Amino acid sequence: MNTASSDTLRVPLDELGEQIRAALRSLGLGEAHVQAMARVIVAGQRDACQSHGIYRVLTCAQTVHAGKVDLQAEPVVESDGSAVVRVDARRAFSPLAFERSLPVLAEAAHRHGVAALAIRHCFHFSALWPEIEAVVAHGLAALALTPSHAWVAPAGGHRPVFGTNPVAFGWPRPGPYPLVFDFATSAIARGDLELHRRTGTPLPSGCGVDADGHPSIDPVAIAGGAMHTFGGHKGSALAMMVELMGGALIGDWTSRESLDFDQGAGAAPCHGELILAFDPARLGGADAADGARRAEEMFGAITVQGARLPSQRRFEARERSLREGATVPSGLYREILAMAAADA
Repeated sequence: MNTASSDTLRVPLDELGEQIRAALRSLGLGEAHVQAMARVIVAGQRDACQSHGIYRVLTCAQTVHAGKVDLQAEPVVESDGSAVVRVDARRAFSPLAFERSLPVLAEAAHRHGVAALAIRHCFHFSALWPEIEAVVAHGLAALALTPSHAWVAPAGGHRPVFGTNPVAFGWPRPGPYPLVFDFATSAIARGDLELHRRTGTPLPSGCGVDADGHPSIDPVAIAGGAMHTFGGHKGSALAMMVELMGGALIGDWTSRESLDFDQGAGAAPCHGELILAFDPARLGGADAADGARRAEEMFGAITVQGARLPSQRRFEARERSLREGATVPSGLYREILAMAAADA
């Protein structure tokens, strides 16, 4: 471990993972959950996604202390050989449920050309791109969406209805990295809002309103009011779609129901997630190779003019972290080390 600046450290990924696992064990989580959760948290910090890196250990701790999450539950995967795979996380954190059901989803997608994974009754705290990358590693294109807590007002309104409601997509490519995008339909991710709150820094304009419906850049005021969707009515419509597809369609809660269940405890949202997987070989048939070529030609037309593909900066951060260790905020890392010490 070495100092990157006065406020950050460079931590080798092996050490980072060890401390995160110890911190999660100190919360009483079963070992299978510890391992699965640590993988997505390390991935977030490795790729310089600060709002989904080690900060999420604190989110998990708050959820555990709220007494709502099952620390030991084994997910139950249901598959009848059709294109639909269902998994009941049984009110536990979501990463283990996803890992247990991924092979079944991949097999169904290769068999049918298209498959759907409905994860229900889970506490979801992570970004969607680690899941998308895992699906795409099977040679599949993938789309994921999930609600959260009702923090976001619809376009033209000022009271929360939607969650931050992220949407993520992945496309397999030659080489080490796929094409991936993952973004909230809110103007800023909730994790970024919380990081601004922790550091006492203002948000960009347009992120939300206070409890009286007045525009604000104060993260505390917006947390007590409502966040905005991005892109006005367009982001609002996408957020509504996520509520329907990732909630009502799979028989799980909307963001309002998730927030009602929380009862002010400040736990991670509890709801469902929908992941769709597509097999280019089955859908494209004899023309699948031409489809892959067309995709690469489009990507080349983007990058040749100096534009970035989605996740390019994240993949560059990954390469740096693999060489030099992940950049970690010093104060936040001390909190994680204190939690890890309690497991010693």
